[in-house]
Amino acid sequence: MIRAGLCSVTFRPLSPEQIVDLTVGAGLPRIEWAGDVHVPPGDPGRAEEVRALTENALLDVASYGSYLRFEGEEEQVRADGEAVLASAVALGAPRIRVWAGSQGSADIAPEERARIAARVRAFADRAGEAGVEVGLEFHGRTLTDEIGSTLALLDEVGRENVLSYWQPHQDMPDADALATLRATLPHASTIHVFSWWPGSERLPLAERGELWEQVFGILAAEGSPRDALLEFVPGDDPEVLAREAETLRGLIAAGKRRAASERPADPAAPPAATPEEPAR
Repeated sequence: MIRAGLCSVTFRPLSPEQIVDLTVGAGLPRIEWAGDVHVPPGDPGRAEEVRALTENALLDVASYGSYLRFEGEEEQVRADGEAVLASAVALGAPRIRVWAGSQGSADIAPEERARIAARVRAFADRAGEAGVEVGLEFHGRTLTDEIGSTLALLDEVGRENVLSYWQPHQDMPDADALATLRATLPHASTIHVFSWWPGSERLPLAERGELWEQVFGILAAEGSPRDALLEFVPGDDPEVLAREAETLRGLIAAGKRRAASERPADPAAPPAATPEEPAR
């Protein structure tokens, strides 16, 4: 099952109340709440308020979109992690999105990579005690900037509750993007959905519809439940959200049809019944 939703960071200037109203109006059932503006880390009271707003509108909290990067002094990293976890728990988030540093995998020193992996592991252990999953943002200028480093980092962390987000990297051709999806598929919990091309130019989702139909076909064929969350829209315009949400639903449905049409026939299935020959 692919569950559509919205990242609240799409509309940073809006209040949580406005975000909830927009999400309901667009027919999206889930929200990933951003930790940089809507649900600040270390403010459980605000997180509880946003949780109530979400649930009263009959929406689900998909995840907590934190900006925890595991860099700096050890004591500060631990304090930042505790603040993020407290807000996520108060929000009722089943998952926390985190970032694997802010250096590319080709540029970071081995000892710093090992330090970040150890810090992610320690944070995941604390999150696991609270029943919360951790998701690594799949993003440039981090240790998840390419698929080999992402998979290696997941192995280095070595925790079942640490999975990966996925999105097409900027300027990556469709075939290459789909290859990264297939490689990370067993570990991918959440998909950030947007249409940027070239670079960070924000286009209507339909303009990269072929890519996203293939993405949702791959996800449907694999079959695990995942969130597909709209992140950023043309012009950051709330007025286009309903249109983009409708496109998202259509692409998810098209992906399911593609997966069904490409599924090989089951050789053990009984042959289709044939109509009886009429009596003569």
